[in-house]
Amino acid sequence: MTERSPEIWLIRHGETEWSRTGRHTGRTDVPLTPLGERQAAALARHLGGRPFALVLTSPLGRARETCRLAGYAEIAEPTEDLREWDYGDYEGRTTAEIRSEVPGWSIWTGDVPRGESVEQVGIRARRVIARAGAAAGDVALFAHGHVLRILTACWLGLPPANGRLFALGTAAVSVLGCERESRVISVWNQDWHLVRQEHP
Repeated sequence: MTERSPEIWLIRHGETEWSRTGRHTGRTDVPLTPLGERQAAALARHLGGRPFALVLTSPLGRARETCRLAGYAEIAEPTEDLREWDYGDYEGRTTAEIRSEVPGWSIWTGDVPRGESVEQVGIRARRVIARAGAAAGDVALFAHGHVLRILTACWLGLPPANGRLFALGTAAVSVLGCERESRVISVWNQDWHLVRQEHP
């Protein structure tokens, strides 16, 4: 029987007021909404205490609280490399608001004044991948939408900007793995565990 390759589990934080309204939420420490807390509790039931050789989390509160409510706070290690994209002057603004000043702007292709480029986020993502690869088993990452999408592109050997191809909802679970010698996406944007969380 072929031995299974270790997997990287990606867990996006639960809903915040800014994620709900489409505002770019980078370094601002916006808390989970009550729905976001219920989503994180649903993650705990979904993951069921699954063992991981390494659990990493963004140091930002929304990711750490999701990690805590999912049941992994005691073993999680915060890392700056999992912080969300630094949106600079566009922090807290929606794409529509930015496009009213910069027509056609996209976070994936446009400039981010006084923030990070997508390539800079990719450098951080590749460091996380290297750390996960050194672990003695499966790894869980609790973090944010854009950084996890960029990490996925890097995992697949794609340019960081190709993260735009991977939509990722709040509190969704994704799994990166290998099929023989190829890196693959085994599960993407799984959210069935969130059914009925809209109304407690």
